[in-house]
Amino acid sequence: MNCMIAQSGGPTVAINASLAGVLKANEATKSYDKIYGALNGIVGVLHHNFLELTSLIEEEDNFIDRLIHTPAMYLGSCRFKIPSGDEGQEIYRQVFKVFEEYQIGAFFYIGGNDSMDTVDKLSKYGASINSSVRIVGIPKTIDNDLVTIDHTPGFGSAAKYVATSVREVAWDAYIYAVPSVTIIEIMGRDAGWLTAAAALARTEDSPAPDRIYLPEVAFDLDAVTEDVRNILKEKNTVVLAISEGIRDKNGEYISTTDGGSDIFGHNHLSGAGKTLEHLLKEALGVKVRSIEINVLQRCASHLASRTDLEESVRLGETAHALALAGKTAVMASVKRVSGTGFDGTRPAHECVEDASSPYQVAYTSVPVSLVANQVKSVPREWINAEGNDVTDAMVNYLRPLIAGEPHLSYTDGLADYLSTKHLYHVKA
Repeated sequence: MNCMIAQSGGPTVAINASLAGVLKANEATKSYDKIYGALNGIVGVLHHNFLELTSLIEEEDNFIDRLIHTPAMYLGSCRFKIPSGDEGQEIYRQVFKVFEEYQIGAFFYIGGNDSMDTVDKLSKYGASINSSVRIVGIPKTIDNDLVTIDHTPGFGSAAKYVATSVREVAWDAYIYAVPSVTIIEIMGRDAGWLTAAAALARTEDSPAPDRIYLPEVAFDLDAVTEDVRNILKEKNTVVLAISEGIRDKNGEYISTTDGGSDIFGHNHLSGAGKTLEHLLKEALGVKVRSIEINVLQRCASHLASRTDLEESVRLGETAHALALAGKTAVMASVKRVSGTGFDGTRPAHECVEDASSPYQVAYTSVPVSLVANQVKSVPREWINAEGNDVTDAMVNYLRPLIAGEPHLSYTDGLADYLSTKHLYHVKA
């Protein structure tokens, strides 16, 4: 009996760590004879594009450990939504025919909201034909917007990168004795978790970012302009952190769009920071610049959180154990059992808010049907009354997730990652 793994959606620092967790668990148990890695997600399954990962473990020194510390997706990714109707049924038949051909007993899919939709659909089709293949989801997303989980793999490392970058940008801005506003645009279309992490940049001497704006609260340009004007009366430098998905009271994105959306219905956003830069420059008459962190926050392994990587490995191991236990249509999950936490199943005010509690988590599973296509928003209680900052409860929730620094190997002064040459010439 063999198993198969694929990755999907946007990359993170930690997604390969979850892949490594499955491999590590199988090395310990020898449960599956071969582990196939499908290149470019479910598309790779349909096109029979595979790597035999069990062979790579034997052939390459320290393969699993190097995989843990390699960013992005070793197996490549896709953004493919299984259609409905007859076309979707034909795809399901093709996928399960591949499973039969390669003697697959379990299929692991690592990804975010949309990937869990694929897990859910494959699980339901498998049940309808009485398939014995176990379909298990493994979570990841820097957006931290999956429900029924305290936090998602990849988020802690991205949060660490955001906080570090905001602090460094502030230091850069402080050196000039002229009135200025610096706007830092951070990823987050529908949920502001990553932008909220900018609060971790603050020190006893530096309040930057001075204001934080999340998509969970309507963005009022007039109020923001007046707020910034008042701050400039007290000091020269203002630093703002904004989510790419901030919206006005009518729910319209303040950023420009190209009028289109992706296959999952997500709007194509472009330039919330640049839009606000032009508006504030005109209104205030001071130097205003915007910085879009963009993809840099996704795969910065040099600023990875050791906590994030270790938990991601454990979630891969948990998924492997779930499949062996006969579980299907589930997603491996992590629950915070002590320390400040929020798993999306309780109101924020019921969560522990004692930052002195030791941080501990437990690994479990949830029905994937509860996760697919859902979005976990930042609780309104964790945003201040004015809607321009986050509370101490949010900071207490975030702080353990960025803890620890992993050990990276370097060659010629640069981090040494596993090669992804196997992805260079894969055709769609």
